[in-house]
Amino acid sequence: MKVAVVQFPGSNADWDALHVTRDVMGWDARFVFHKETSLGAPDLVVVPGGFAHGDYLRCGAIARFSPIADAIKAFADRGGPVLGICNGFQVLTEMGLLPGALVRNASRRFECRDVWLQVNARGRFTQPSAGIEQGTVLRLPIAHGEGRYHCDDETLARLEGEGQVAFRYVSPDGGTDGNPNGSKGDVAGVYDARKNVLGLMPHPERASESILGNTDGKKLFDSLLS
Repeated sequence: MKVAVVQFPGSNADWDALHVTRDVMGWDARFVFHKETSLGAPDLVVVPGGFAHGDYLRCGAIARFSPIADAIKAFADRGGPVLGICNGFQVLTEMGLLPGALVRNASRRFECRDVWLQVNARGRFTQPSAGIEQGTVLRLPIAHGEGRYHCDDETLARLEGEGQVAFRYVSPDGGTDGNPNGSKGDVAGVYDARKNVLGLMPHPERASESILGNTDGKKLFDSLLS
């Protein structure tokens, strides 16, 4: 498995993404800087967390114009799996690869803690054979100030109807009171229509090793091998 981890000025979870894909999963992973125009020939593209271009204007608004953006879009259009984590999720919505937008947390605070999310849809990163069936509750960390998912009612209804809401925030027991940021519909992550592009605010790459006390996030990467 060849992996391209895209780096923007201000990315800070790029090394986490590289470490998990290269050292934990054992894949051939490398960085691709945002000024490049080619991804090479990867099997997976990861757009990592951080603060691309300092989050000026709004999160991901400048990153969408980076030279590498066209290559990411072309890869996704060919059906290639793309994983956008936290700031990467924001970038993918700005690129138009995912619906909706990420706005300021309802608390107006930066939220940094573990949360629980329930698997709500099957796709490239959520395969039952990897132990990530619908209804499974995962514990993953968040670290964001602008992670509140927003879209209009019509869009949310369509996402729900077409099985594109990948994850929902829940309480540890699977209840409905675990939303950390005010996301509409408790949405924590969404798929594109073909289920090969996934964006989520929690960080699976920071919960993928037993030494960290949590391997729930590794299931998303394992799913690609299913």
